[in-house]
Amino acid sequence: MLTWLAELSPYFSPLNIFRYITFRTGGATATAMLFVFLFGPSIISLLRVRQGKGQPIREDGPQSHLLTKRGTPTMGGLMIMAGVLVSTLLWANLENHYVWIVLFVTVGFGAIGFYDDYLKVTKQSHKGFSGKSRLAIEAIIAAVACVAISYMATPGLANKLALPFSKELLFNLGWFYIVFAGFVIVGAGNAVNITDGLDGLAIVPVMIAAGTFGFIAYLAGNAVFANYLQIHFVPGTGELAVICGALIGAGIGFLWFNAPPAQIFMGDTGSLALGGLLGTIAVATKHEVVLAIVGGLFVLEIMSVIIQVASFKLTGKRVFKMAPIHHHFEQLGWTEPQVVIRFWIIAVVLALVGLSTLKLR
Repeated sequence: MLTWLAELSPYFSPLNIFRYITFRTGGATATAMLFVFLFGPSIISLLRVRQGKGQPIREDGPQSHLLTKRGTPTMGGLMIMAGVLVSTLLWANLENHYVWIVLFVTVGFGAIGFYDDYLKVTKQSHKGFSGKSRLAIEAIIAAVACVAISYMATPGLANKLALPFSKELLFNLGWFYIVFAGFVIVGAGNAVNITDGLDGLAIVPVMIAAGTFGFIAYLAGNAVFANYLQIHFVPGTGELAVICGALIGAGIGFLWFNAPPAQIFMGDTGSLALGGLLGTIAVATKHEVVLAIVGGLFVLEIMSVIIQVASFKLTGKRVFKMAPIHHHFEQLGWTEPQVVIRFWIIAVVLALVGLSTLKLR
């Protein structure tokens, strides 16, 4: 849609703004936000009618959830995905291959999450799609994306792992990099999925991470800024800032309806898609390690589950009162808003730590 405007821009100076990633990122943010605001109520009403009893609540979860959250519709990720897709298609440069790779993972992971949510709603059980089958399909999607990213990478960066604070230190992982990068994408998707357990808990840290990686993508895609900040220049990744802007806008719109008490849950439809999106952008910009810092809250959440399961199987004892860890703090007596807002604060701090790796001078 914007191609013809870009072609006319040399003749009409006001249209030069459409060449600027910053302007289009702002446009994407506003468009996605308005889209979700306008169509959100209709989508919620439709899902409530279609789902009837809404998302089933875990019987072994906090007992307060059985009363306060029962009957709330799920699959709210459809609102976010729709806002991101519409906004990206309107504002991004569709000739950029990175844009399509990120959208491929987002839609692919979202489809897996949608099927999982569908099974849970129709069967009225918190057990949805087979875990092994789900992970296998996620791994295939992530592998395809990682092969495409490696193919597009400059010779000096292909299949190499970069570390923060050191531009010179690169580890050539060969084709094992595909396995590593795929693990990052799949891990990010499932970590966000685990985090999505309280009203508003996942979406704000996702937006914070999206803002951070939008900034990183913009800098990594600009040769001047990348050289000044001593990070790797990855041509074309600047366009991913537009997708991050769209995600922030859609996230703001969704939070309006997801704020406690939530009118709708994100569901696996949204959490898997958004985590996969962030993971893919981290791989594309060569900031996989930084994602573990910026998304440290998500890492903490999924590690709490892994530790809890491992401890119980090996010793018969639980480390936490309940996992994921946000439920542990609920069991300690924290109210839901206290858990959510304090976790938001942690997400902000971790984002600032992640940004400090850029050597801003």
